[in-house]
Order: sequence, then C-alpha cells, then structure tokens
Amino acid sequence: MYAVITTGGKQYRVSEGSVLRIEKLEAAEGASVEFDQVLLVGQGADVQVGAPLVAGAKVTATVQGHGKGDKVRIVKFRRRKHYLRQKGHRQPYTEVKVTGISAA
Repeated sequence: MYAVITTGGKQYRVSEGSVLRIEKLEAAEGASVEFDQVLLVGQGADVQVGAPLVAGAKVTATVQGHGKGDKVRIVKFRRRKHYLRQKGHRQPYTEVKVTGISAA
C-alpha cells in the first residue's frame, strides 16, 4: 500500500516502513505524527484519488530525528565593480519513518 501526502508545501509518495526527510516539524524525537492531507491511496490496481483530498485517509509516522541539510552557497558578483556578497544556508529537516497508512 502506498500514499501521496503533502506537507511543508511538497508532495511525497510514501509506503509503510519508508524513511523520508520533510520540512522541519515541531515534534520531539520518538513522537508520533499524523498526516491527514492525503492526495492519493493505492494498493495494486485499486487506486483512490482525492478531489483534492481522500476523505478519512491518514498516514502515521514516527519522528526519528532532526537535522540540517547540506550547505547551499549563495554568491552575488558584479565584475569590475568591487561587488561580492556571499552567504550560506542549511535547511532544517525532520526525518520520519512511516508506520501506517489507513484509508476510509
């Protein structure tokens, strides 16, 4: 069984037991989180597509940890103008493991 969920402005295709990195959630490590914005639920040839959400469907997951992604360098440069600006950014994320998918 698999599902397509939306969280943090992005969509993810998840199945039971899968581990994914999503936008940072305010949840403690080891806590259980529930995603109720399920766009699609499928099992083999049987697929339920929401309009826009599947009614009564939810995905549960356990928070495995928090962290920061790789550094992204931002450089603004104008040649011959003595202009150089450099910044770096590390996006925070939450790593979750999907424990269950339920469809109504």
